[in-house]
Amino acid sequence: MADLARRGALADAQPIVHTGATIAVAPPLVRVLVRGAGGGAFGLELPTTPCRAVTLGDRAALWLGPDEWLVIGAAVDDVAGTVIDVSHRQVALIVEGPRATAVLNGACPLDLHASAFPVGMCVRTVFGKAEIVLWRTAEHRFHLEVARSFAAYVHELLREIAIDV
Repeated sequence: MADLARRGALADAQPIVHTGATIAVAPPLVRVLVRGAGGGAFGLELPTTPCRAVTLGDRAALWLGPDEWLVIGAAVDDVAGTVIDVSHRQVALIVEGPRATAVLNGACPLDLHASAFPVGMCVRTVFGKAEIVLWRTAEHRFHLEVARSFAAYVHELLREIAIDV
């Protein structure tokens, strides 16, 4: 059963490639929500700056609130505080390319210009009717965490927007 949970709602989805934007499902990741006591996870110090992420290799900690972080990576160990494994409930989508911002702004109300949403910034927001965690990992690359129950909806909406952008 754990393999099915880790597999993801869009495990068989092929990357969507349009001029200037590619949308792909990220490989399965371990995800934990950390609440309360700070400290480290994966050898990372949890970020204390609002709406920022810290990374180390393929590991990341995203600030979601004053005492809440989403920690993502291949494995989880040495985490202080209250830890909730949410690996089974979320799917990650990667939107990248020179038109990635335009594709995301097709259904996300945030100003995603690099001056307003720089590399390393992460927030909870909406994409269409779905709540997501949006993280800018590079100038033209975004990581979206979405509930698996909304994954097909978000994936299809990204595809539709990419066609028109």
